[in-house]
Amino acid sequence: MNYLIKNATLVNEGQTFVASVFVKDGLIAKIIRGNQAPDFVEGTADSEAAHRQDQGPDIEVIDATGKFLIPGIIDEHVHFREPGLTYKGDIYTESRAAVAGGVTSYMDMPNTIPPTTTQELLQQKFDLAAEKSLANYSFYLGATNDNLSEIVKTDPKRVCGIKVFMGSSTGNMLVDKNEVLVRLFRESPCLIAAHCEDEQTIHENTVRCKDLVAKGEVIADASIHPFVRTMEACYKSSSKAVDMAEKFGARLHVMHISTQRELSLFRNDILLKDKKITAETCPHYLWFDNHDYEEKSFAIKCNPAIKSHRDKEALRQALRQGLIDTIGTDHAPHLLEEKMTGDYFTSKSGFPSVQHSLEVMMEATNHDLPMLVQLMCHNPSILYQIKRRGFIREGYHADLALVDLNVKNTISNGSEYSKCGWTPYDGMVTHTKVTHTFVNGNLVFENGIFHEDSKGTRLEFDR
Repeated sequence: MNYLIKNATLVNEGQTFVASVFVKDGLIAKIIRGNQAPDFVEGTADSEAAHRQDQGPDIEVIDATGKFLIPGIIDEHVHFREPGLTYKGDIYTESRAAVAGGVTSYMDMPNTIPPTTTQELLQQKFDLAAEKSLANYSFYLGATNDNLSEIVKTDPKRVCGIKVFMGSSTGNMLVDKNEVLVRLFRESPCLIAAHCEDEQTIHENTVRCKDLVAKGEVIADASIHPFVRTMEACYKSSSKAVDMAEKFGARLHVMHISTQRELSLFRNDILLKDKKITAETCPHYLWFDNHDYEEKSFAIKCNPAIKSHRDKEALRQALRQGLIDTIGTDHAPHLLEEKMTGDYFTSKSGFPSVQHSLEVMMEATNHDLPMLVQLMCHNPSILYQIKRRGFIREGYHADLALVDLNVKNTISNGSEYSKCGWTPYDGMVTHTKVTHTFVNGNLVFENGIFHEDSKGTRLEFDR
């Protein structure tokens, strides 16, 4: 099926204008500015039928008057939990949640069971996605203390990057040998995506908090999380990663920045395409702060920790200053009982968010859709050098999302498509709703209905 998306308000490459977009054979075939649709869709239904008969396949016309058309969101940072943890989520369920939120491409992390640390295991994940994923996909190869021989085999045209945990998190893939990090930053064939928290600092803080809890001086609730995974732990590790990248000329992307202090490590006086060291943050660091632990408790426990109101406001400002280059969700589903049963030391870190990233970001940025298109669509494409995606351009893959900004929408656990069935944003009122999502020119989501007869494809990179 080909489509004419008629009279939409396009938000693309810093411009906002009314246009119609013709999607043919999976590509953006034509962008027609203004409210004048092509001749074959004007007039009677008979003229449309005649065109379809004479000119080729059926064309479905979607009247997008009053709605905004944006490139499909590229989420560079998800944990879809397959293989090995599929009771929490899997490639099918989580890609389903993704397209419901306008996410048409994602990059999945390696801390599964088994961890994705060999080329063989990496290919197995690509094979799974080819069968199950509704969105386009790529997968990171995970770094360990002893798999450099696998890392150097990575094809940078076919794999999004190498993930290194410079602080342990879910899956405990910590790389803590300095000589290994030196070789990784010197020899990695493609972008290094880093989780940066200093392990020694976290360990010392954990021991201190356990002692205070045992003495009855502190309650082991969610509010102690930013006192365990502190600003100092983040900065110490992030600054080390930046120093190593500068020394060895590595391409480094520091994930989920959560503190004001870390922002000093990054620059905004270089074009993104020329940057060697870049930064990502996540919607939850821009929406929640430490005051929300009282209401949300362990539901918002994540690594790195959500920190102070001052950190949140500094991160919001950094978006406009160009110090933050991309937004990734760090979507990481757990069952609610894994989160909320027990105390601080047993509660799992992470939560689902891929379905609601655009909604939350719109509220966090006072509905600055052009800026969010830059951060969530264009910039991931530029930064990862993704081939023909992330922009509304003729000849590009038709990865598109139609968005209604004239709604009042309440996020709820009952409307969550992630397999875990809950969201930390439960009860949040937004004014944004994705109504249609196209992946490779296929309409996969339409007003709450999924069309699952097509699958996403493997991302390719111009490197």
